[in-house]
Amino acid sequence: MNYKRRNFLKVASAFASGIALTGIGGQLAGCGSTSKLTGNNNKFGLQLYSLRDDLPKDPKGILTQVASFGYKQLEGFEGPQGIYWGMKNTEFKSFLDQLGMQIVSSHCNYKEDLERKADEAAAIGMKYLLCPYLGPQKDLDAFKRAAEGFNKAGEICRQRGLRFAYHNHDYLFKQVEGQYPQDVMMQNTDKNLVDFELDMYWVVAAGQDPIEWFKKYPNRFRLGHVKDKKGDETTTLGKGTINYPAILKEAEKQGMQYFIVEQEQYEGTTPLAAAKDDAEYMKNLKV
Repeated sequence: MNYKRRNFLKVASAFASGIALTGIGGQLAGCGSTSKLTGNNNKFGLQLYSLRDDLPKDPKGILTQVASFGYKQLEGFEGPQGIYWGMKNTEFKSFLDQLGMQIVSSHCNYKEDLERKADEAAAIGMKYLLCPYLGPQKDLDAFKRAAEGFNKAGEICRQRGLRFAYHNHDYLFKQVEGQYPQDVMMQNTDKNLVDFELDMYWVVAAGQDPIEWFKKYPNRFRLGHVKDKKGDETTTLGKGTINYPAILKEAEKQGMQYFIVEQEQYEGTTPLAAAKDDAEYMKNLKV
């Protein structure tokens, strides 16, 4: 498998460094909070890339701990052991059923063997397959061609009862030829075939406000990555500067259905400890 998400993220991180945080990050968190998230009965997920170094050592043991933290949903990624960590798709589902969790989505290399991946995902009730990274492009035409590819992938998924989506990084929110590539991707993908997963950390890292994008494209951002920002790195939820009470309230109002925790740096803690603390934040989050 040629899919190397870690390298992708390192490249994207370079583009985020040095970018000032806008007002959305500096607002007072919790102002006006009255209730918990209602989407999916207050369920929230974990992107397993957060535990990329721990999972290969003992997938079932680590997933058992994740379930104990209160996560009900998982988002996978395609690593050396595949999406299902060396298990068959049905075996993976059976194990998660025992833990009271479900895998609702997974990042994958959509350019390789998508039909098989979609068949396997559909067979265990997954909702989404996603492209995790496209990379900066030389011009807007390249983004338009990518959108055409997403439409084709979306049709393959639609035929199997799935949805296809794209996960952003900061480069989509920096102008190319006077336009934001994110606008180009939104406008050149068929809303009946392609949704988007808004990584809110990367939107803020690019100096923009996620709330404005929710309002601009209601019901297109069906999934979201929830990760906090401290300097140019991610940090445990609640220890950074992103105002998630306000952002997630609007996200849910504008159609977001899946709230997926992701953390990539762990200064002063471990990945598992961070996942546990992130779960506590989400369980107690008021919006």
